[in-house]
Amino acid sequence: MKYIILVPDGVADEPVKELGGKTPLEAARTPNMDFLARQGYSALVRTIPRGMAPGSDVGNLSLMGYDPSTLSGRAPLEAANLGIELKAGQVAFRCNLVTVQDGAMLDYSAGHISIDEAALIMKDLARELNAPGLAYHTGKSYRHICVIDTDGSGDVQKIACTAPHDILGQKFVGYLPKGPKAGILLDQMELSKAILDAHPVNKARISAGKYPANMTWFWGQGERPRIEPFMDRFAVTGSVISAVDLVNGIGRLAGLKVITVPGVTGYLDTNFRGKAEYALASLRDHDFVFVHVEATDEAGHNGDAKAKVEAVERFDTDVVGPVLEWAKHNPDARILVSPDHPTPLAKRTHTRAPVPFVMYGKGIEPNRLDRYNEALATQAGLVFNSGEQMIKFFIREEVEHL
Repeated sequence: MKYIILVPDGVADEPVKELGGKTPLEAARTPNMDFLARQGYSALVRTIPRGMAPGSDVGNLSLMGYDPSTLSGRAPLEAANLGIELKAGQVAFRCNLVTVQDGAMLDYSAGHISIDEAALIMKDLARELNAPGLAYHTGKSYRHICVIDTDGSGDVQKIACTAPHDILGQKFVGYLPKGPKAGILLDQMELSKAILDAHPVNKARISAGKYPANMTWFWGQGERPRIEPFMDRFAVTGSVISAVDLVNGIGRLAGLKVITVPGVTGYLDTNFRGKAEYALASLRDHDFVFVHVEATDEAGHNGDAKAKVEAVERFDTDVVGPVLEWAKHNPDARILVSPDHPTPLAKRTHTRAPVPFVMYGKGIEPNRLDRYNEALATQAGLVFNSGEQMIKFFIREEVEHL
């Protein structure tokens, strides 16, 4: 049996006026996902456990079949994909390059700063600010890591931080890091301003009418993670494909093969079709593949309805389409499509509502909905109380047969 999980990050949404009172899933043309809904089983799954923040770390851990409450923070997962070996007593923080203006969070991604531009900035930040017990590590685009040694008290881990995409357009002073050790982060953020204001990359971006990366922002911290190997958990080998370090880090820690696809960016210009092609090729040697697409989530954070609809349609045509065509000639397979969480356009951040999923393939009894979208899945009801429960059924059929 072959198992394929396709994740349009944050695709679940709420009706918006701009789309005539429809969600992006309802407004988009999605013949391939609609085929899965008609021939498969679609309903709701709760990917974000009650009491947990609706982060992509939580949602994607759920969709890989793990209990996210056993881990702390997304930064250590990203660090794992960057090859950063966290030692006991070290805490990794996500360090965003952001754009602030007049005391407000203007953009959580510094205008989706390019990988090359960000690398130049992070190189200089590391040269100027690295110190004993504190080190910056370059990631991709606006997403980077800072590792801090602790004094063993746990106070660094307990610093209260806020994700920058949760406070877009708001004054950020009330959301700055808080706690006994918060001064470490506040000092770094203040020091970063002078370096970034004078940086030639930012001067060039301003001249070109782009947002500058004019401050760092810390959040998502955690200590060294431990994840049960996927092979031990589900008795299948597999791979993961994503443009973001978070998802690849989960895969790497779970013992999955991380596949690099040329031209993946995490945005609307990503290589959608390449992800499908590399995923199908990986099934020659493995039984499982997890394909994550970030573009839908980014459009939600930006509040861009047109871009989100386009991302949905590209995902359907260039990712789901080739996988579905392959499955029609390889009947000993199952496909699952599910977002990790909603990212509503109107809210521009993640929410914890249950999300629509659709399963198709061998042994899946269809409930034959007309389309794949939030409204019809809601009518079908909440079938799985956790992503972990859903994946256990999807691979091992550990719950009542659908």
